[in-house]
Amino acid sequence: MIGETASKSTLYLAIAAALAAGLSMNSAIAQDNAGASEDEAQLIDEMVVTGSRARPRSVADSAVPVDVISGEDFVYQGDTDLSNLIRNVVPSYNVNAQPISDAATIVRPANLRGLAPDHTLVLINNKRRHRAAVIYWLGNGVADGAQGPDISAIPSIALRQVEVLRDGASAQYGSDAIAGVMNFLLKDDNQGAVLEARAGSYYEGDGDMYTVSGNFGVPLSSEGFLNLSFEYGSTDPTDRSVQRDDAAALIQAGNSAVADPAQIWGTPEVRGDFKFFANFGIDVTDSVEFYGHGNYVQKEVEGGFYFRNPNNRGAVYSADGGQTLLIGDLTPNDGVGCPVVSITNNVPDPTALAQVFADPNCFSFQELFPGGFTPRFGGELEDYAIVAGFRGEWDNGLRWDVSAGYGYNDVDFFINNTVNASLGPNTPVNFDPGAYTQEEYNLNLDLSYPISDTVNIAGGAESREEAFEITVGQPESFAIGPLAAQGFSAASNGFPGFSDIAAGRFSRDNIAVYADVEWNPVEHWLIGAALRWEDFDDFGTTTNGKLATNYRINDRFALRGSYSTGFRAPTPGQSNAFNVSTEFDFVLNDLVNNGTIPSTNPVALLRGGQPLQPEESTNFTLGAVFDVGSVSVTIDYFNIELEDRITVSQLFSLLPEEIDDLVASGVTSAANLQNFRFFTNDFDTETDGIDIVATWNGDLFGGQAEYNLAFNHTNTDVTRFNPDTLDATRIRELQEGLPENRLSITGNHFFGDWRILGRMSYYDSWFDSEDGNTYGSEILFDAEAAYTFSNNLTLTIGAQNLFDTYPDENPGARAGVGNRYSQFSPFGFNGGFYYTRLTWTID
Repeated sequence: MIGETASKSTLYLAIAAALAAGLSMNSAIAQDNAGASEDEAQLIDEMVVTGSRARPRSVADSAVPVDVISGEDFVYQGDTDLSNLIRNVVPSYNVNAQPISDAATIVRPANLRGLAPDHTLVLINNKRRHRAAVIYWLGNGVADGAQGPDISAIPSIALRQVEVLRDGASAQYGSDAIAGVMNFLLKDDNQGAVLEARAGSYYEGDGDMYTVSGNFGVPLSSEGFLNLSFEYGSTDPTDRSVQRDDAAALIQAGNSAVADPAQIWGTPEVRGDFKFFANFGIDVTDSVEFYGHGNYVQKEVEGGFYFRNPNNRGAVYSADGGQTLLIGDLTPNDGVGCPVVSITNNVPDPTALAQVFADPNCFSFQELFPGGFTPRFGGELEDYAIVAGFRGEWDNGLRWDVSAGYGYNDVDFFINNTVNASLGPNTPVNFDPGAYTQEEYNLNLDLSYPISDTVNIAGGAESREEAFEITVGQPESFAIGPLAAQGFSAASNGFPGFSDIAAGRFSRDNIAVYADVEWNPVEHWLIGAALRWEDFDDFGTTTNGKLATNYRINDRFALRGSYSTGFRAPTPGQSNAFNVSTEFDFVLNDLVNNGTIPSTNPVALLRGGQPLQPEESTNFTLGAVFDVGSVSVTIDYFNIELEDRITVSQLFSLLPEEIDDLVASGVTSAANLQNFRFFTNDFDTETDGIDIVATWNGDLFGGQAEYNLAFNHTNTDVTRFNPDTLDATRIRELQEGLPENRLSITGNHFFGDWRILGRMSYYDSWFDSEDGNTYGSEILFDAEAAYTFSNNLTLTIGAQNLFDTYPDENPGARAGVGNRYSQFSPFGFNGGFYYTRLTWTID
């Protein structure tokens, strides 16, 4: 392991010390507040709606663990990407930068409780959110092959509250809710406004960021509301590279066209990042409300790919590893050949190369890109959705809700500064490879009825259609040009376009019915049960159930637990899409083209591929909720056994006849593929862990203080796998790709018009399969100070990663691809970030 900087024992001691400090602080404050009323000393319970269809209940009385994150928890940070904001306050949630990860750079994968992004169900205002069109072809193993929602599309200023249900909930909500549920509740104010401007930059002087945002409440009749939110901004790229040895050797040999650095490792550029959300509700009658929400989001993301060495990049510059240049004969049938250009000490034979340049019938890509090239890849994202419905309550207490929703997500890819080598001098250098599009339609009926003061029953039905579409790219992005027969690669280099054979629209319908009941057999005992039946038109039916309970022993202590079964259906995209990625092979020390194909492709069938089936899970939780004075603590153990898990297989080398079959099936760039993989679900995992959350609010140092501690331990073991489809590297990615332990301690102090915040975050070690290293744990600190003027204008200055902490350096960076730090660092690799924020609140 590289430089382990904080041992596990130190971490556990820090948790114990923080809890002890909170308890002793509570004791001292209790003495200072002797004589205060019990109501004043009690912490106000947050009310939650996630995980139950009865009336909202407090977090402490919920049968399952639910984290409540207020909108202010997001405001009190410097970042604007909602995924990063959640990561900073929910330790069981992980997301990283993904600098060279194909489409995952555009919509980054996020993991809850160590599982894949599509194991977490995302709701907005209790309604299912559509998933993004992006399939994570690359994601450090855990996310590989997943297709989840784009959480970053939600502007933080639009949020009233976020509820994170840390329990399996497929029996209540359907597919995807294996790791848990995240419910984003939009603001519903009908008056007032908030305007905000935010700007920041990294300590190293790059990555400049700015946003302007606003939230407005508008009354609709005497009781209705329209709440509007927007955010617009951009983020400059960063660079944390070191010059690669091969590029430095080229420069030393006299190639002045090579850039320094030849390859950039950093976070991508984000342009025109616009987000708009609307939330509304209006009373139609005294007992019926018409409600809904919608959004429109667009942005453009661009990042770099791997450097193509002008002497040895296979199938572009050379066919023999850099001994000679690959020279294209543009008139192969005239009986006249082209010169052989040998390479000695990184310098092509100048005489022979000059002959090639002078001969219009001969061609080398040294003519077009003499210093090599680094493709620039990205996409234009567009996302919109609308949900609307009616809900009400009858005189007998029956509550009903009928709604319809539509969601759309489209990513139109581009790749620039690259070539289709098989087209020779006629190649474009900018390509439109095509697009991925995701559409979803939902119809829901929900009913809830209190039979008595102690029993509530609920039921409902859902109909959903999900469609994934691949749009054809420009012809040159997938064409097999005339020089392919001479060893030049076909299709746009780095990200081949989608051909008309591969393109298409793939859809699936499903219907579901559910029922659940909550019962209080005695005053302080809650028992809940749920059952859900769901039918999919492509692989049949599934039935899942759940039992949960919360028993409050006294006013200060309660026990809770749950057991449930769950499932996740493979998406139409996972069943039908393919991709070709250029990746760096650290064993060969060279770039290789690896393809991902559907599991039913004839080539995949020869290596064990089968039609994908649903994943099935069993979830078990056991926890305690207790108060010691004004300190509230929850401790929850969880265990998730996941069978027939879906991911991508290990890499397989291709036989010549298999290459021909792939080309025939639409993978036109297969002529230059070294390896391929496919979707599979023939392995099982067991994920278990513990969550500890402690909160304290009270008077401190002459002001009001809020302290929060959150700790997560998650461990995943692969308990069964097929060695023919998963190798040791894939197993290690799944088990070690994310930190096993995370800790966050936040203190927020209010002194009159001043507010001071401090946060400590601990990140455990992780394995980076791209460079083969395990990186050590780190502790980061955030701080910010805010002052509110008399006109409701608040100025905030702050710093994230206050002490400019970086991950351990990659010892093989210069000899490899120049990544100075692990690209999968769970807290980033850009160092400290300072920011300022100006907020104007209008009552």
